[in-house]
Amino acid sequence: MASRNFYFQLIVRVGFITLTSILLALAFVQNRFFLFGFLVILLVIQTYSLIKFINSTNRKIAYFFDAIRNEDFTLRFPEKVTIKSFKELNQSLNRVNGLIQEVHLQLQVREQYYQEILKQASIGILTFNEKGHILFANPTLEKLLNYTPLNHIKQLAQIDEKLYNIFKNFQPFERKLFQLINEREQIQLALKSTPITFDGQTLLLVVVQDIHKELDEKETDSWIKLIRVLTHEIMNTITPITSISESILKYYKTRDGLVSTEQLDENKLNSTAKGLEVIKNQGNDLMEFVQSYRSLLSVPKPDKKLVSVKQLFEKVQVLMELDADSGTKIFWELADESLELFIDEKQITQVLINLVKNAIHSLEGQQNGEVRVSAFIDAKEKKNIEVRDNGPGIPSDILEDIFIPFFTTKEKGTGIGLSLSKQIMQMHGGSLKLYSVLNKETVFTLTF
Repeated sequence: MASRNFYFQLIVRVGFITLTSILLALAFVQNRFFLFGFLVILLVIQTYSLIKFINSTNRKIAYFFDAIRNEDFTLRFPEKVTIKSFKELNQSLNRVNGLIQEVHLQLQVREQYYQEILKQASIGILTFNEKGHILFANPTLEKLLNYTPLNHIKQLAQIDEKLYNIFKNFQPFERKLFQLINEREQIQLALKSTPITFDGQTLLLVVVQDIHKELDEKETDSWIKLIRVLTHEIMNTITPITSISESILKYYKTRDGLVSTEQLDENKLNSTAKGLEVIKNQGNDLMEFVQSYRSLLSVPKPDKKLVSVKQLFEKVQVLMELDADSGTKIFWELADESLELFIDEKQITQVLINLVKNAIHSLEGQQNGEVRVSAFIDAKEKKNIEVRDNGPGIPSDILEDIFIPFFTTKEKGTGIGLSLSKQIMQMHGGSLKLYSVLNKETVFTLTF
């Protein structure tokens, strides 16, 4: 009956509008302009009334969404109404409102849980927007910096001007090291930035960690390994020089003093010339060794720009054609031809050439040797380039030493190629990692 009442009202209203429209047309034909004007006003009122009557449901839904937006879950619609369709609608809205309220409460509990985790985290966490306003800084960060409360990154200038400049110029996915010196101690901080989007605005999440202890242990270990390698290389060069010098000296000096020119024969002069030539060559080798050390210390800051990986591969492929062994096949695999990297093209080209050359060298004398260079985006949305070969692999006892400067397994290698490549990747904010299985494969992965 109630449903019929709704439809009856609708039919009556439409009927009155139709009747008014007919009378309006007759008044216009008979030139009764006064009546015509009255009927126009009446038609407008009737149409507005009909729209308002029909839109009552739309208004109800609009009120519902306004209440949800304002987090007002007290809104309830009457379920004891005469019109069945309205009753079902009100019940559905009330049910949805209850579900949203339940989800909202669960999210609040979860948010409090995550907030507590961030507060108790052993690393400093900070987020700030494009204007430098700090939205969140956990207690660990405030303790590391010995400053509270943190509301804007400009406050970091009061701690250290250089620290403020790092945050002011921080770019997404950058890594920085900073030594903070205060009245109590020196702290070595590792900073890493990650862009996030929250509530429609772009923020920068910065993770700050005190790595002083880890660095001390790693530095000591690195110095020991580096000194061991340097000592080995220098001794290999100096020992022949010392030995040959002593042999030549015996030609010209005895216990009684210098020998006379009459005592020198042609054999001694020839031996002297050959010995001096060996000393010269050993000296040149030592100069090359020192020069390679200087090149390792003078890597320029990357001049980054967007580079197509497809074009990068094509360039390296052309450069490698002259070096590739006839028995080694090189495959270039690109999952997405539109993939781009923000890199210094010259430096990354140097890294790829070095890695591919190393792979080719490891495959010398091996049948069916293959090198695969592939670019892809991994599950963590990181861009990667892999250089994989099916060679003999790298023994586990030298895996830890493979990136140490001047460490080499080649007879004529300088030992700086891999260490230089790793340094270039670190300057790009990325990493160079190694995975190897004996007699199966070796994989170098560049992660950007």
